[in-house]
Amino acid sequence: MTSIENKCADNIRILSAAMVEKAKSGHPGGAMGGADFINILYSEYLKFDPQDPHWHARDRFFLDPGHMSAMLYGQLALLGKYSIEELKQFRQWGSPTSGHPEVDVDRMIENTSGPLGQGHVFAVGSAISERFLSSRFGKVVEHKTYAYISDGGIQEEISQGAGRIAGHLGLSNLILFYDANDIQLSTTVEEVTTEDTAKKYEAWHWNVITIDGNNATEIRKALDKAHEEKDRPTLIIGKTIMGKGAVQEGGENFEGKCSTHGQPLSKSGASFEQTIKNLGGDPDNAFEIFDEVASYYQKVIDIKEDQARQAKAQEESWKEEYPQLAEKLEKFYARDTSSVDWANITQVDGAATRAASGKVMSHLATRLDNMIVASADLADSDKTEAFLKKTTAFQKGDFSGAFLQAGVSELTMAAIMVGMGLHGGVIPVCATFFVFSDYMKPVLRIASLMKTPVIFMWTHDSFRVGEDGPTHQPIEQEAQLRLLEKLKNHSGKRSFIALRPADCYETTEAWKFAVESMDRPVGLIFSRQNINEVAPSAQRLEDQSKLTKGGYIAVQNGEAVDIQLIANGSEVGTLAEVAKILKAKYDLSAKVISVPSEGLFRDQPKEYQNEVISEGVKSVGLTAGLPITLEQLVDGEVYGLDHFGYSAPASVLDEEFGFNPEGLAEKIVQKLEMV
Repeated sequence: MTSIENKCADNIRILSAAMVEKAKSGHPGGAMGGADFINILYSEYLKFDPQDPHWHARDRFFLDPGHMSAMLYGQLALLGKYSIEELKQFRQWGSPTSGHPEVDVDRMIENTSGPLGQGHVFAVGSAISERFLSSRFGKVVEHKTYAYISDGGIQEEISQGAGRIAGHLGLSNLILFYDANDIQLSTTVEEVTTEDTAKKYEAWHWNVITIDGNNATEIRKALDKAHEEKDRPTLIIGKTIMGKGAVQEGGENFEGKCSTHGQPLSKSGASFEQTIKNLGGDPDNAFEIFDEVASYYQKVIDIKEDQARQAKAQEESWKEEYPQLAEKLEKFYARDTSSVDWANITQVDGAATRAASGKVMSHLATRLDNMIVASADLADSDKTEAFLKKTTAFQKGDFSGAFLQAGVSELTMAAIMVGMGLHGGVIPVCATFFVFSDYMKPVLRIASLMKTPVIFMWTHDSFRVGEDGPTHQPIEQEAQLRLLEKLKNHSGKRSFIALRPADCYETTEAWKFAVESMDRPVGLIFSRQNINEVAPSAQRLEDQSKLTKGGYIAVQNGEAVDIQLIANGSEVGTLAEVAKILKAKYDLSAKVISVPSEGLFRDQPKEYQNEVISEGVKSVGLTAGLPITLEQLVDGEVYGLDHFGYSAPASVLDEEFGFNPEGLAEKIVQKLEMV
């Protein structure tokens, strides 16, 4: 007689195969192999409240291989989070059962998953957040973070950073299940790699357990051992069978085949009908939850609800005993920033915006107790050290500080911070040089899709990096971010906002905007070098709040404007100098327009946009990047770079590239034939 745990797993297998078969696309094999683990985890180990999926103390589960979505939907259908009709609409327009899962906490989906590797790194960020909160609030916030990874995720380079950091920090609250079925999309694993995965993770100081991943008893024993572990994260290597239960028309075994990875069973060489029968189902009614499974899972739901009630009752007692801590915890999750005294942040005129950013971060370190900052081995250069000086870096067994020394791992660092954002209760910030934003692009895209509020901070924003040369001089990077800024999320908002402040005053305002943004990631782009003064400090203090409109008139020298000068970042100060020269030498009146975010500017009413950038008035743009960065704002010439940089002092590069104010003024006048 089939045990109930095997019956439940077979039910998930049947639903997974049926979803893919009806959709005529998808990945049934892995889902069928992983059903045993997912069933045991959700029914017996995962802590959650079926009536309150957002409960802050719930265990988190992060799926890495998004192509195994059918397995997750099947599991969640047993818990009543998806209807049979929704399963039947797998991969169809308007359906919540998309080809790769998209974050939906109401339905118990913690993350969007698709690009392999990112999902389990989000889990590392979640585990760090839990340790951070636990060190401040105790057991009331404690929980486990589980992640599910496949062969592809193990092979993605990002797993190196995640394994290293999780092991280094001793994240014993992190449990990673590796679905080791030895099959990839187009090959067997042994054709790709012969590494010893267990030894690799052991070298990173993980607790590694290898089991039969389709054996319920072994799964339980492994999870029990993982829960007992107090010093290390745990990797459970589950030796599973791709396409478990699959058979051919004559009943011949068809398990462990590459062909079942990425297509319906009927197209893989297996028989869909015979496989469903083999698993105890009815091929004419494959979208069915067995009566005994439904009854079992109703008991599971009842138990989970009772456990959650007990935990919440204990939390209520804790709140009564520690009302101030309870209020603080509530503010953490609400992302309350009212404690920040923005007006009390004193800046220095002409300072590099990275230095101005450091002044803001120094203030935030003492005002935002739930801000966590990470740097990719550049704290002294990106000025996150200003934050670090007010706190301490995380260490194994000590998360009382608020700084993550991520090491040289920009991609991993970005994904970890996104995981923190998904977890909630913290404000994650990560920093590196702007040119290395290239390493982070895959994470920026998924964070934008998920609407995760993470602050990405980049310094050394232009060719003025100087002597380090073209490898470290960003040229095309801002244009890439502006493309992402144009891309809308599924709520119809710009999915990402990039701010490149003109000076120290805009820097303060940019930080305010980023910290208060709760429904999308924000990028802050700062200079290495000191900045030309845009206008007198009194005027700049008055104007800085205009940054939130994305663009505004920073300088205007005369009523009747002859020319509009448009830029962002340090080029605004350069154009302010150009405006003075145009007036003094050529008697031309100019207005200088700062556009730190074209996206925000385009979101303003058309009337405002036309007030700032006047129609019918000649305009010129200046950017240290590709001219395309400003071309949609400027109806005339955009001066920028269409080539890589060179190694030389910044002042020399300014001259060689034509960024000196005198030369620009002359060039503008000649080009526009204004005198």
